[in-house]
Amino acid sequence: MSLPPDTLNACLAPAKLNLFLHVVGRRADGYHLLQSAFRLLDWGDRLNFRRRADGLIRRLGSVPSVAEADDLVVRAARLLQGRSGCTLGADIEVDKQLPMGGGLGGGSSDAATTLIALNHLWGTGLDREALQALGLELGADVPFFIYGRDAFVEGVGERLQALELPGAWYVIVSPGVVVPTAEIFSAGELTRNTEPIKIADFAASTTRNDLQPVACNRYPEVAAAIDWLARFAPARMTGSGACVFAQVAAEADAQRIVESCPARWKAWKARSLPRHPLFDLVG
Repeated sequence: MSLPPDTLNACLAPAKLNLFLHVVGRRADGYHLLQSAFRLLDWGDRLNFRRRADGLIRRLGSVPSVAEADDLVVRAARLLQGRSGCTLGADIEVDKQLPMGGGLGGGSSDAATTLIALNHLWGTGLDREALQALGLELGADVPFFIYGRDAFVEGVGERLQALELPGAWYVIVSPGVVVPTAEIFSAGELTRNTEPIKIADFAASTTRNDLQPVACNRYPEVAAAIDWLARFAPARMTGSGACVFAQVAAEADAQRIVESCPARWKAWKARSLPRHPLFDLVG
């Protein structure tokens, strides 16, 4: 079997937004049951891949505060290698653009892009469903990025239904704090009994982010960022934080808000992305 070219460069690992996030229960094993609408953005980290013949998997460069062995891209590559029996390896370079601990899915998206790219470069031939199953072993958000479309998400993140949403511009603000996901989900004050909604009700339902009050109480800068952004458009937190976002009418509006962001924070504009850039690499 012939292999494709030995490199894939500048692969976008797109960010995601949780348009809402409800905690509807908790399993006996401690995992939380969620409902959310995930939206892809045309902004994220960039990854370069080069196939190796010697079986080694190396991360080129460094990612702040993340050891190579703990990096989700390295873990994803080794998981695919082990499960497929592939004897090839890879050099992986990550150009980190997304803030860490921001609720934008950066690490999970990097892992998904790695699984998709190496499945292609190595010719391992796993289909989308098989890659999603591997991704779930790495993190609850990874299957969504392999799914590669806006989705209504349930369970622990593994149950996905496609959402058809109109294109939109967003402003994303990072308030300069890192919010540990485990801390927010383990908080005693977290509400875990929100009434489930149906996908058909999503657009009309009154939704929220159940994690937002916990994060705002513990990290006042998150609350301050929401209050500031809400001066321009309805704003809320994405994921478990710390980043907050608002949908705006046009790119010019987004640019104007970004330019007025307080100096102590960072802000970006981004457009929705209808499909993952590597969507067609998966059979």
